[in-house]
Amino acid sequence: MQTIAPLWLWGFFVATVFVALFIDFVVLKKQGAHEVGVKEALNWSLVWVAVSLAFNAMFWWAIKDTTGDVTIANTKALEFLTGYLIEKSLAVDNIFVFLMIFTYFAVPPSYQKRVLMIGIIGAIVLRSIMILAGGWLLQQFHWILYVFGAFLLLTGIKMWWAAGQEPSLDDNPALKLLRKLMPVSQNFDGEKFFTMERGKRIATPLLMVVALVGITDVIFAVDSIPAIFAITTDPFIVLTSNVFAILGLRAMFFLLQAVASKFHLLNYGLAVILVFIGTKMMIIDLYKIPVLVSLGVVVSILAITMVISIKTAPKIDTHKG
Repeated sequence: MQTIAPLWLWGFFVATVFVALFIDFVVLKKQGAHEVGVKEALNWSLVWVAVSLAFNAMFWWAIKDTTGDVTIANTKALEFLTGYLIEKSLAVDNIFVFLMIFTYFAVPPSYQKRVLMIGIIGAIVLRSIMILAGGWLLQQFHWILYVFGAFLLLTGIKMWWAAGQEPSLDDNPALKLLRKLMPVSQNFDGEKFFTMERGKRIATPLLMVVALVGITDVIFAVDSIPAIFAITTDPFIVLTSNVFAILGLRAMFFLLQAVASKFHLLNYGLAVILVFIGTKMMIIDLYKIPVLVSLGVVVSILAITMVISIKTAPKIDTHKG
């Protein structure tokens, strides 16, 4: 698979990810189990966005230095930014499902941070494998772009249809399978994944939550990864934009958790984005939509959806009680 990124930039990217994970798992672990507030979530969200933009600036400089062409550097940096925004946007749908899982299992807020941290590690590993495999397939079989496009188009239509429906885990096949595979305690045991009951070692609900979060991310990766291939087929850009979007997922979760009711129409916007990207992939050999246009469309759809959501958000009666 060909990429425009120099080898040293791959090393810089890997080092950045390891530093980020070190901060998440070692430094922040000293805080212990605690409920993440809106202010903390907002601060960390801004940090991750700043880190992603700084990396994109480094990427732009590296391409300019390697090729000596500012136009190529601008194009590639714009591809990263567009891919990052798309992945960040589609991650919102993941977060709404995570919220549903945490609510269903009544996971205490102080335990949610650890679940998301483990989920991020799993997501980075699995998505990296899927991206490299997808990149190889596209290089070997160009027609797979049409398959990806049709899949995204249908997924967007399905998301629009399901957006107004009340989600439920009662009939979730993955949950039913997990319950058949292992006995599960009715109660949490701190942040432990296993506990002892009647002399037997059994799983806690927290293990079920981690497993469902992992399965959910794999399912959503099937949607989001083809979406970024509509912007670029460069494996470096696809991988880095995806990973940087994932690194900020934990902070984004706690931020959206606090304001989820205000963005109740966001899934409709995400559905339109998927339909647009799917269409872009299916007509790529007839007309290639410029990256700047794609970025403008995605930003516009998100902005319009968020404004309408805020204006039509259900009013909370503060006088009750």
